[in-house]
Amino acid sequence: MKPKRNQIMKKFALILSVIVLSACAATTDDDRREKEEELKTYKNELSELKKKIAKLEKELSESSGEGIISVVATPISPSLFEHFVDVTGQVQADKNIIVSPESSGKIVSIDVKEGQRVTKGQVLARLNTEMIERSLDEIEINLQLAKTTFERQANLWEQNIGSEMEYLQAKSSMESLKQNKEALQAQLDMAVVRAPINGIVDDIIQRQGEMANPAAPFARLVNIDQVYITADVSEIYLQKITSGDEVTIDFPVLDKTISANIYRTSSVIDADARTFRLRINLSNPNADYKPNMLSVLKLRTFSADNSIVVPSILVKKDFSGEFVFIATEKDGKTIAQKQYIKTGIKDNNNTLVTEGLNAGDLLITKGYAQVVDGSVISI
Repeated sequence: MKPKRNQIMKKFALILSVIVLSACAATTDDDRREKEEELKTYKNELSELKKKIAKLEKELSESSGEGIISVVATPISPSLFEHFVDVTGQVQADKNIIVSPESSGKIVSIDVKEGQRVTKGQVLARLNTEMIERSLDEIEINLQLAKTTFERQANLWEQNIGSEMEYLQAKSSMESLKQNKEALQAQLDMAVVRAPINGIVDDIIQRQGEMANPAAPFARLVNIDQVYITADVSEIYLQKITSGDEVTIDFPVLDKTISANIYRTSSVIDADARTFRLRINLSNPNADYKPNMLSVLKLRTFSADNSIVVPSILVKKDFSGEFVFIATEKDGKTIAQKQYIKTGIKDNNNTLVTEGLNAGDLLITKGYAQVVDGSVISI
């Protein structure tokens, strides 16, 4: 009896499991069908929205004139065209000199300081002149004796007493001592180092107590009241840059820009660099420009009045050549026309047009990237 009951219970459990699984499967199928219906509804709504959007876009395009490109056109007006080239220049000073003593000796005093302004002839330093002074004193004594001897011989000679030879020897001895005295005085003066120009003591190279001589530099003396700029320019501009041309000079260190004129250009081409040198003189009363300071020179190499000039960005190129787009009238419509041109020099993002455009032509300056030859446009 009991085994039969167990079999019944097993069958019941199996049937119950099947019922549960079936219910779950039914639930899953119902959810899927529900989601599929919902997705179908959304797709239908999206389709309807797309149709409405397309309809509205069509109506808007028809009302706004679809196919007409809006551009900006500017009338061409002749103007001055200039081409410039930039080169680097360097400030220099003619009066930038090394001072050396004219004789040898120990430096006994230095009478100036670095940075001090001096005038021409002012004493910079003195050398030891003790030996020269002693020799000068000795010659002075001998000269006094020679003068006395000569005066006496001269008196005797006037009285026809004594020989002419004694008179001439006395005179010769006196003259010789005078010349020796002048030579020693010159040596004494050469032992004083003087400023050869007005300027500033930029550097004192030797110090008190050192031995000085003509071959050893004593000090550097600089006068920068007047300076000049030199620059090397490519030989291709030799016929385009001449003396007297105006130049714009920029000093980056000073954040300063000035104008000046070319003083001269060299007559020789550098064989290695293929450049020629130009010079510009500058007045420097405030000592703003220092020797070896760098500058940037803007040199004008070309100039033409009443030129047709267009922005370089507007110039396009195809297999037939360079062109721009201009606005013109055709069949009652305003269209973009591809206009082929010939160009010259380009400078500062501008291009000189030598052929193809005339004053008054409407150059398309905005919207040119969206048009082709024959595009209907609105200005």
